Amino acid sequence: MAQWDAGRFVQTLAYFEVIPFVSWLQKMVQGSTPSQPIGNPSDLFDFSNPSGTISLWGALDDVVMGGVSASSFQQIDRAALFTGNVSTENSGGFASVRTRNFEPPANLSDYDGIELRVKGDGNRYKFIARDDEKWDSIAYTYSFDTVADEWITVKAPFSELVPAFRAKTLKDASPIAAQHLRSLQLMLSKFEY
Repeated sequence: MAQWDAGRFVQTLAYFEVIPFVSWLQKMVQGSTPSQPIGNPSDLFDFSNPSGTISLWGALDDVVMGGVSASSFQQIDRAALFTGNVSTENSGGFASVRTRNFEPPANLSDYDGIELRVKGDGNRYKFIARDDEKWDSIAYTYSFDTVADEWITVKAPFSELVPAFRAKTLKDASPIAAQHLRSLQLMLSKFEY
């Protein structure tokens, strides 16, 4: 059995400000790193033009539930690179990157959905959007397949996002509130929904 990394667990929760005391202590030591307001909604994140928005993203892996998967997200030449390993040891099974909550929330009510430009590895990924500021809230999910070493455009219409909570579909959930988008996430997971 693989060794669970308690330090990474605390670091993840502190980054996303889930543990108030740890987040407060981290801000006191390192200084505050508040979420930036989203600029032009038609171009939420453009990683081809390094602008510092990469700092809004952080690794969020199954370490939060005792797993040992690990990932990273970094700016490279005219793109952002999401890398990592998914392990099913210790009942884990996902690696992801997620934004801190947008402050103020992004208003995408004038749009039909979100478009991603990705170069994949042939695996199936999930794009996740949230309209709630809570850490563990409904994940509005859109799964898509990638083609190894090929750039593709993924269109995730708001009307096709599947509301899920901890990888279980919520049949009676309201559609996403596109006028109140709080965070985005990209995930590689053994779980669908």
